[in-house]
Amino acid sequence: QLQLVESGGGLVQPGGSLTLSCAASGFLLGHYAVGWFRQAPGKEREGVSCINNAQDRVYYSDSVKGRFTISGDNAENIIFLRMNSLKPEDTAVYYCAATSRYPVSTREMCMVRDYGVDYWGKGTLVTVSE
Repeated sequence: QLQLVESGGGLVQPGGSLTLSCAASGFLLGHYAVGWFRQAPGKEREGVSCINNAQDRVYYSDSVKGRFTISGDNAENIIFLRMNSLKPEDTAVYYCAATSRYPVSTREMCMVRDYGVDYWGKGTLVTVSE
């Protein structure tokens, strides 16, 4: 079965850290560009960070730049999102998505809705609160 599964969400205090994981099954993430997206209640989905298949080009939205880091482990077929200095406004359901589109613009993958996405995960909830 071809799917992406996110994990690692939870409740964290402001200023804290979390690492989200996006695990692929049925296909190799190293052949895909992958992005992390989030959607807060009542808001539109936002592209947070996207990485190309070679994992040498990365895009971060201005809202997370300097605080979040995207990385991949091809041996484990997982993409991570390390989130530091979390703020209440980071509260959202976080989704990962993969596209086989090549070449890919990591900026456009994050900013253009459904930029050739082949797979979406079901999301993991991150809540930043006291």
